[in-house]
Formats: sequence, C-alpha cells, structure tokens
Amino acid sequence: MKVIVTGSSGLIGSELVAELTRQDHQVTRLVRRQAKAGEATWDPAGGAIEAEKLEGHDAVVNLAGVGIGDHRWTDDHKRAVRESRVKGTDLLARTLAALESPPKVLASGSAVGFYGYEGELPVTEASPRGAGFLADVVTEWEQATAPAAEAGIRVVLVRSGIVLTAKGGALKKELLPFKLGIGGRIGTGKQWFSWISLEDEVAGIIHLLTEESMDGPVNVTSPEPVTNAEFTATLARVLKRPAIMPVPKLALHALFGEEMTKEMLLGGQRVLPAALELSGFSFAHPTVEDALRHTLS
Repeated sequence: MKVIVTGSSGLIGSELVAELTRQDHQVTRLVRRQAKAGEATWDPAGGAIEAEKLEGHDAVVNLAGVGIGDHRWTDDHKRAVRESRVKGTDLLARTLAALESPPKVLASGSAVGFYGYEGELPVTEASPRGAGFLADVVTEWEQATAPAAEAGIRVVLVRSGIVLTAKGGALKKELLPFKLGIGGRIGTGKQWFSWISLEDEVAGIIHLLTEESMDGPVNVTSPEPVTNAEFTATLARVLKRPAIMPVPKLALHALFGEEMTKEMLLGGQRVLPAALELSGFSFAHPTVEDALRHTLS
C-alpha cells in the first residue's frame, strides 16, 4: 500500500511508520516543516497543505494533535488540544475528498475519552458519548472527518486507550517512582483503566486499513481493561517493588488542577474492543501483565 501518515514523529506514529516500512508499504509523511524526500508539508493552523503530493495513495492514518496529558489544562492548552485535532482533521478530510485519486480509507485518530469519565459498566462502540472536556473534543474531532466520508472514503475512527510502552506516554512517567519503591494507586484506585500495548496499537491500525469491513468508531483497546489499583499492583509486581504510596486527591488537584484530575486521573472508562474482536483481530498482549513484562523486558 501507499500510506500517508500524519503525526509520524509521535510515539505511535513513529512505530507505525517503522512497521509499515518493514512490511514493504510505501509511506508518505505529512509534516509541518519543509518536506524532504517521501514527505509532504501541511500547516493545519493556517489551512495549507501540499495536496498534489497526496494523490494516488491507498490509505491515510491521521495521528496529529497536541498531547492531551502533557501539560496542566490551562485555557490555552485546552484550546491547542482541540484546535490541533479538529482543524487538522477537517483540513485533511476536505483535501482528501477533493483529490482526483483519493485514498480508499482514512483511519483517523480518536480516543476512549468519547465515553466520558465515570461509571463501571462496560462500554462498546454502541455506547453513547459521555460528558466532559475530552468527550467534547473527541466528538468534534470525529465529526471533522465528515467530508471524507461524504466523498465515499471509508472512514475508521480509531478510539484508542492508554498506549503502554516504556518508550513514552503514561507508563514512562510512572516508572521512576515505582522503581524507587514509592509508587501506588491513584486516589481510591477503583477507576477503570482501558489500555493497549504499543505493538497491538500499531497492528490494530494496520488491520483497520486492510480489513475492508471496518468503518465508523472502533475501540482499539485491550479486551481486558483493569482498575487503577489492579494496574499499579501489576506494575509493582513486574518491577519487583512495593506499591504502598497512594496519591491522594488533594495532591492531584494541586499538581494538575481539578478538571484534569477528574477526567484523566480519577475518572476512567471500562472499554471493550467489540468491533475489533468481531473482525478477527488477534491481540499479541491481551493482559496488562503480559504487556508490561514485554515492554519492560
């Protein structure tokens, strides 16, 4: 396949490009700087894109966006999170729709934040949207793909969970305190944690590109979500360290603010990958202990 990838320098995007290349697919990176060979330039904020370089591709993977958990949720950061996703996806979708030779499929990044941040009941792709900042952003993000779908492009909305890898993201931030023996659950630890290994995230995206029956929202998460207490206990066991230092709510509020704490740290979703499993996808790391042992080995 000839595949366009946005967000190709990010944690998931870089691994995806490497795996696509390993499988002998041809990758065009869509970047925000001057393009080199095998790249095209775009400016999502300014509405500019080298559309001619996107002609004739088979698939597009859209992973661009400012990191949601990288900073405290100030008004400026929340605006950047929303605009980097919605404006970029809208520009990309409209551009693809107008091509003379458009791709067959657009796999556009999304997140399990769509389902809100409270509740213990399992949710699938058939579940309604929840409440909160993340649910609002994800809804607008997904709606921005509409021009591509209206042009007949198969659109898959990749609702990813927390991607587990020692290379970055949430797990990397937690490793140091746990290695020092001062890690522990967050708050009560009862909140659900929907996760996926980096290897399964990449394999799942490629599966969505090649499996023509897949469209609309797809939960790209492990079939075995865990509570925060279960996750932290497992991480401590894998590292052979204690997990005896729970982080209280007041400390989280002081560090991250009430809204971010409520949605990202003390809230959660018990997400099941119903559509992915129905399509025959096989997980390399279905349990959190297996995923942690693999990435930390």
